[in-house]
Amino acid sequence: MSLFKARDWWSTVLGDKEEFDQGCLCLADVDNTGNGQDKIIVGSFMGYLRIFNPHPVKTGDGAQAEDLLLEVHLRDPILQVEVGKFVSGTEMLHLAVLHSRKLCVYSVSGTLGNVEHGNQYQIKLMYEHNLQRTACNMTYGSFGGVKGRDLICIQSVDGMLMVFEQESYAFGRFLPGSLLPGPLAYSSRTDSFITVSSCHQVESYKYQVLAFATDADKRQETEQQKHGSGKRLVVDWTLNIGEQAIDICIVSFIQSASSVFVLGERNFFCLKDNGQIQFMKKLDYSPSCFLPYCSVSEGTINTLIGNHNNMLHIYQDVTLKWATQLPHVPVAVRVGCLHDLKGVIVTLSDDGHLQCSYLGTDPSLFQAPKVESRELNYDELDMELKELQKVIKNVNKSQDVWPLTEREDDLKVSAMVSPNFDSVSQATDVEVGADLVPSVTVKVTLKNRVALQKIKLSIYVQPPLVLTGDQFTFEFMAPEMTRTVGFSVYLKGSYSPPELEGNAVVSYSRPTERNPDGIPRVSQCKFRLPLKLVCLPGQPSKTASHKLTIDTNKSPVSLLSLFPGFAKQSEDDQVNVMGFRFLGGSQVTLLASKTSQRYRIQSEQFEDLWLITNELIIRLQEYFEKQGIKDFTCSFSGSVPLEEYFELIDHHFELRINGEKLEELLSERAVQFRAIQRRLLTRFKDKTPAPLQHLDTLLDGTYKQVIALADAVEENQDNLFQSFTRLKSATHLVILLIGLWQKLSADQIAILEAAFLPLQQDTQELGWEETVDAALSHLLKTCLSKSSKEQALNLNSQLGIPKDTSQLKKHITLLCDRLAKGGRLCLSTDAAAPQTMVMPGGCATIPESDLEGRSIDQDSSELFTNHKHLMVETPVPEVSPLQGVTE
Repeated sequence: MSLFKARDWWSTVLGDKEEFDQGCLCLADVDNTGNGQDKIIVGSFMGYLRIFNPHPVKTGDGAQAEDLLLEVHLRDPILQVEVGKFVSGTEMLHLAVLHSRKLCVYSVSGTLGNVEHGNQYQIKLMYEHNLQRTACNMTYGSFGGVKGRDLICIQSVDGMLMVFEQESYAFGRFLPGSLLPGPLAYSSRTDSFITVSSCHQVESYKYQVLAFATDADKRQETEQQKHGSGKRLVVDWTLNIGEQAIDICIVSFIQSASSVFVLGERNFFCLKDNGQIQFMKKLDYSPSCFLPYCSVSEGTINTLIGNHNNMLHIYQDVTLKWATQLPHVPVAVRVGCLHDLKGVIVTLSDDGHLQCSYLGTDPSLFQAPKVESRELNYDELDMELKELQKVIKNVNKSQDVWPLTEREDDLKVSAMVSPNFDSVSQATDVEVGADLVPSVTVKVTLKNRVALQKIKLSIYVQPPLVLTGDQFTFEFMAPEMTRTVGFSVYLKGSYSPPELEGNAVVSYSRPTERNPDGIPRVSQCKFRLPLKLVCLPGQPSKTASHKLTIDTNKSPVSLLSLFPGFAKQSEDDQVNVMGFRFLGGSQVTLLASKTSQRYRIQSEQFEDLWLITNELIIRLQEYFEKQGIKDFTCSFSGSVPLEEYFELIDHHFELRINGEKLEELLSERAVQFRAIQRRLLTRFKDKTPAPLQHLDTLLDGTYKQVIALADAVEENQDNLFQSFTRLKSATHLVILLIGLWQKLSADQIAILEAAFLPLQQDTQELGWEETVDAALSHLLKTCLSKSSKEQALNLNSQLGIPKDTSQLKKHITLLCDRLAKGGRLCLSTDAAAPQTMVMPGGCATIPESDLEGRSIDQDSSELFTNHKHLMVETPVPEVSPLQGVTE
C-alpha cells in the first residue's frame, strides 16, 4: 500500500461508455439551500445531466441511490456546465448548460418528501439561446462591473466571442487572427477576457474594447472599417508561451491584485494581470488538468495539477508540497465542501470515473516475518558465483537470442533468378541510350509450415536497378501452402549500380492461442543478379587511367571459363584478355597473367573497377570450390588508392553544397515573388488607378528565375543521386582492397561496411560525409585508439554538414594508418589497447613515435600514394605478434 495514495471518500462510475472533458464538472450550491454544502454537477457528451450530493456511511463507500439527486437526458451533448446568477430580477444561483448549438439556463429546486423515498429534485428551463455558430466553451462574470448578476460569454469554434446579458443577446466579436479556439477565462479585476490563440500567445481583451468595437456580422472586415470608421478590436496585451494551453484560471488572493494561471503542455505559468510572468514551472510529465486556489499562507497560491500518469501534484507557487496517486487519469478537478467536510478533492476521468478523495496517509499494517538466521558457507557461495559467471559469459558470447530454427521453420523463403533474359524486355522509360536494355525474371517462393496471416513481401534492389513489382501482400496462408511471385529487374539509369545483390524481406504474423492477432516476425532471402544484366562484351583496352592488380595463390584460370557469357575472341584468340562494356558506356578491361598468379583490372573510371573486381573474386572462389580446392586466397599489397577515392568524395560534397545554395536562392526568389504579388494585388484592389511602376515586369522576371532555379535544384538532385551511387561503388572497392591488404576477417569487414556505408539514401539533413566521419571517429577512439586519453574524448552528439572534407579525409587516412600498424577492428572495448602486429609480406610495423611526429597529410602522401598501376607481391604466411621479425 502506498502512503501517497489518494484516500477514497466516495466514488462512482457514470453511465456506460460515456465521455467527459474538463468543462463537464462543476461544484456549487445549485439548489440554493444556503447551508454552504456544494453539490456535484456533471454533464456528459451523451447529453446526460447528473447532480450528486454524496453521503457516505463510511469512508470509501460507493454511491448510494439517494446520493443521485437528479439525472436528466438533455438529448444534445453537454460541453460545459457552470453555476451563477444568470436570471434577471433575482440573485439566486442557476445552472447554465452549454450545448454545441444552444445555451440553456435552468433553475434547480427540491421538494421535501413525506415518504421514505426522500426529497425530490427537478429542473426548470428559465430561458435558452439558439446559437448561430458552433460553440466551444464559455465563461461568466460581472462584465463591465455590473452588480448582482452574471453575464455569459461563449466562444465559438471559429473564434467569435458572443456575449449574453442574461435573457438577451448583447453582441458578438471575432478575435483577430483566430484559427483554433483556446481556453477562455474572465478577470473581474481588469474586466478583460483572457485566452490563448493558436499562435501560442496569451491574449487579453478588455470588455469595453469588445463592446465598442465594430459588430461582427461578417468574418471579413467591412469597407468602412478599412477606411477608419468604427473601432477595430485591439488586444490589450500578449505573451508568447511557446506551447498550446490546456486551461486558464484567474485567482484573486488579495483585493488589489489577481493572477492569471495558464497550464501548458509542458509548463505551468503564473502571470500578473498586466501580462508579466510572475513565475513558471517546467513539468516533467504531461498534465491533463489543473485548479489553482488560495493558500492558507498569505500571498501564496496552491495548485492542483493532474497528469496522465494517474498522479495529482499539489504545488505551493513553484514548490511541490504533495504528490498522490489516483485510480484514473483526471480530466477535471475541483475542490469543495461536501457533507460538512471542507477541502474535498473531486476528480473526473474521461470515461466517467467520479471520485471524491482527500489527502492523507494510512499506515501499513503488514510486518515482514523474521528470518531464521543460519551460518553461511562462503566456499559454496564462491563456487556458485563462479558457475553463474561462466553461464553469463556463455550467454554473452552467443549472438542469437531468438530460437532461429523454430522461427525459420515457420516460413521458408527462396529466390531463383532466371538463367536467361526475358524474351520481351520489361524495361520502360530507360535512360541508357542506344543499347537494348534487357530484363531478367526473379521468382520468390514462400512455403509455410503453420498458418500465417498478414504476409507482406517486399523486394529491394540497388538503384538504378528497377523492379516491375516490389510489394506483394497475402492476407492468409494455410499450413503447408506454397506461394510464388514473379517480377522482372532491369537497369534504368546510365550508370552502374553499387551492388548486384537483391533482398526479399517477408513480414508476417503467426497466430497463437494466447494471441489470435499473431506474433510479428520477419524472414528474408538474398539473391544475386547476373552481371550481363548491366554489362555487355566489349573491346579490351591496352591503356587506362586506373589499374588494380589482384594476386592469388593458384595458377591463373582462363577468362573464357570464368566469364563464358562475355567471350568475344579476337583474331589471335587470346584467352587472357577480356573486355566489358557497361550499358552506360564505360569500358573495363580484365587481364590474366600468363606466367604469374595475377589478374589486372583497368578502367577510365575508378568506381567502375568495383563490379568486375568483385565478380572476378566471387567466380574464382566458386571455380576452385568446384575443383575441391579449399585453400584458395586472394591478396592485395599495393597502395590503397585514396586519392581517387577522395576525388569522388569531394565531387559528392560539392554537389551537396551546391544544392544548399540553390535551395537558399530558390527560397529568396519565392519570398520576392510573393512580395511582388502582394503589392500588385494591393494596386489592383485600389479604387484609384495608380501606375504599376514595372511591377508586372519584375513579377515576370522573378517567375522565370523561380522556374530556372527549381529546374536547377532538380538537376542537382539527380546529379547528387548519381554521385552517391558512384561513391558507394568506390567505397565497396576501397573496403575490399583494405580487407585483402590486411587479411581482415568477415566480422572486421562487416564493421568497415557499417562505418563507410551507413546510409541507403543521402539527404541534405543527414549526409554521407558527417555520418561516416562520426563512425570513423568512434572507431579511432575505441578499438583503434592508441591510449586511454583518446578513448576519453567525447564525440559530438549532433551531426551537421561540415565546412569541407578535410577532416573526413584525415580520419580515413588515419584509419588506414592504424590498420597498417597492426590495429584490428572489433566491437568489444577490451580490444581498444594498442596492438603490435606484423604486416603481411614480412614487413615490420612503423613505430608510433616516428609516424605521429609527422602530419597526417604527410603520412597519406608517403604511405598511400597514387600509383596508377598497383602491383601485388606473393603473400607470405603471417608471423605471430609474439615472434617478432628477424631479418
